[in-house]
Amino acid sequence: MSRFPWQEAMRFGLGTLRLPPTAFWAMTPRELAAAHAGLTGRGTAKPLDRAGFERLMAAHPDGGENGRRV
Repeated sequence: MSRFPWQEAMRFGLGTLRLPPTAFWAMTPRELAAAHAGLTGRGTAKPLDRAGFERLMAAHPDGGENGRRV
């Protein structure tokens, strides 16, 4: 088993993401990996397309309980 790459993790979290040390040390390795994947485009999520945006708007319309715009 290989050791966790702390130097690279600290360089990325503290340097690239510019996280404060308390936030960096509070993260799990899995959370740090997700941040890395999101920043480098290696994640599985794709940008929201127009059809997806329209579905999202239909599911969550603007307005209060009575449908009035807030």
